[in-house]
Amino acid sequence: MTGTITIERKGDVLVVVNDNPANRNALNPDFYVGFAETLAEASSDPTIGAIVLTGAGDFFCSGGDLNRLKSNAQRTPEERRAGIDRLHAMIAAMRDCPKPIIAAVEGGAAGAGVSLALACDMIVAASEAYFSVAYVRVALSPDGGVTAFLGKALPRQLVTELCLTGKPVSVERLHQFGVVNHITDKGGALEEATTIAQRLTQGPARTMARIKSLCHVAQENSLQEQLDAEADLMVLSQGDAEAAEGIGAFLEKRKPDFPGLRRAETKDLRRAEPER
Repeated sequence: MTGTITIERKGDVLVVVNDNPANRNALNPDFYVGFAETLAEASSDPTIGAIVLTGAGDFFCSGGDLNRLKSNAQRTPEERRAGIDRLHAMIAAMRDCPKPIIAAVEGGAAGAGVSLALACDMIVAASEAYFSVAYVRVALSPDGGVTAFLGKALPRQLVTELCLTGKPVSVERLHQFGVVNHITDKGGALEEATTIAQRLTQGPARTMARIKSLCHVAQENSLQEQLDAEADLMVLSQGDAEAAEGIGAFLEKRKPDFPGLRRAETKDLRRAEPER
């Protein structure tokens, strides 16, 4: 069975559902390509302010489809690598998307499903959910960037434990380390993630894209490299109409209207398009 992507708009929020519940929303190349394309379209759509990613049914994502992975033994190393490269291209697309992406996790995430959740900018998870870096249980090494994401967030000994044992870890424990942002009651992850996303859509879109890019490189850059990156983006921000609106609203003691600014700029761009 191939995975299906279901998309729903909730105001300025795009809710993306990995819709393959019969297979616990296992991943496959169709999803890799489809989600990357969805992100590309959302990136260029000024009416979308944030994205929520979730899984259909009662489980976020069980990782790679084991039947497909079993058949990979009959393929050449180059063919196997091509499939992994599609997965990694999707992870890179999540990093490069200027819109914030929030994972809504019910049930749990396993294998590459952990990578998918960690590649999001924030994670909301139901209290009974768990994460399991389960590759070792089927004699596979991790992919999808899971060791990179965990390595930045957790002590090496804990990352090694999770990867060598495949032992499930509760969202409560991950919340203590700051990996999970919010914990909800069972069945409440999507609603909470959407509420957070809707709040973010009220903010300055270009500014938040710059903040997201800074956060992604903060742990890799030296202090001087990060200072330079911050300086470059601050220069852009200070000349941006978003800053004019934000500072003006603060001084005038009113709520800034960033969505209104975005809509106005979109109309101006459409007026500027040549007639065909």
